[in-house]
Amino acid sequence: MEKILKDVVLDNSDEIVRMWIEQVKKNQGGAFYQSLSDEALENTNREFANAIFEGIQKGKIAKTPLDEFAEKLINLGWPLTYLTDGMQVFRRSVVKFIIHKWEDFDFSEADNYFELGDDYFPWVLEKVDEWVDPLVNELVSEYSGSWENIVSLQRMALQELSAPLIPVMDNITIMPLIGTIDTERAKMVMESLLDGVIKHNAEVVLIDITGVPVVDTMVAHHIIQAAEAVRLIGSRCILVGIRPEIAQTIVNLGIDLGKFPTKSSLRKGFQTALELTNREIVEGMNREEEIENLIESLDRSEEE
Repeated sequence: MEKILKDVVLDNSDEIVRMWIEQVKKNQGGAFYQSLSDEALENTNREFANAIFEGIQKGKIAKTPLDEFAEKLINLGWPLTYLTDGMQVFRRSVVKFIIHKWEDFDFSEADNYFELGDDYFPWVLEKVDEWVDPLVNELVSEYSGSWENIVSLQRMALQELSAPLIPVMDNITIMPLIGTIDTERAKMVMESLLDGVIKHNAEVVLIDITGVPVVDTMVAHHIIQAAEAVRLIGSRCILVGIRPEIAQTIVNLGIDLGKFPTKSSLRKGFQTALELTNREIVEGMNREEEIENLIESLDRSEEE
C-alpha cells in the first residue's frame, strides 16, 4: 500500500509542485528574495521541486540530487531557511493533496487497506514523514558540511593574511598587524615571526601596530613574548605605531616595553633599523643642484 501511495504522489507531481510553488512564493517576502528576479526565483523553485521528487523516488542512497542542489545554493549565497521552509511546505502540500484526493485513489489491490478504515490520516502523515524527514536531514547535513568547508577555507585565507612578514631590505623585515589580536592570532604571529626571521635572514623586525585598535595587557604580553622569541634566535624587534592613546594605555597598565625599541611611526622605526644594520640615509641632490654643480665645475675648468 505504501508503494501505491508513493506512485500516486510521483504520478501527480505536477499538481503537487503547483501547490507547493504557490505556498512557497507566499513565504518568500524577505529582503533576500526581493533582490532576485522572478525568473531566477521561479527556476530555483522548479529545480528544488524536481530534486525533492528525485530524492523520494530514489529513496535512501548515498547521494541524491538534493546534495548538489544544496551545494549550489550555498555557493550562490542562499539561506538555509529556503531549504528547510521549502521542505516543510512540501510536506504539507503532499499531505493536503493526498487527503483531498483520497477517495479517488484505487487501493483495491493494496494489502491491509481495509485495516485502516476511516483512520487513514495518521498513517498518511507517518508515511509522508518517512519520505520527507530523511531528505530534510540530508539537506541540513549537506548545507552544514559545505558551509563549514567554506568557513574553513576562508579562515585559512585570513590566517595567511593576519600575520604577514614583508622583507623590505636585506636583513630588515616588517610585520604590519591590523585588527584585534587574540590568543590564537598571537600564536600565529609568533610562528610567522620566527619562520620569517630564519627564512629572510632578518636582523631587525619592525612590528607595526598602527592598525591595532586596542592594546591591553594581553596584547602587550603577546607582543613582548614574540619579541623575546625573536631575540633568542639572534634578531631584534622594534615596535612601531605607538599612538598617543596607546602610549597612555601602556603607561596606565604598567606594561614594561623597555626591552626593545619603540617608535611612533614606521618611518622612524625604519631609520632605527638602518642604524642597527650599520646603514644610514643619504639625501641625494635634486636636479637643479646637480645642474648648478655641473656649471660651476665647468666654469672652474675654463678658468684654469
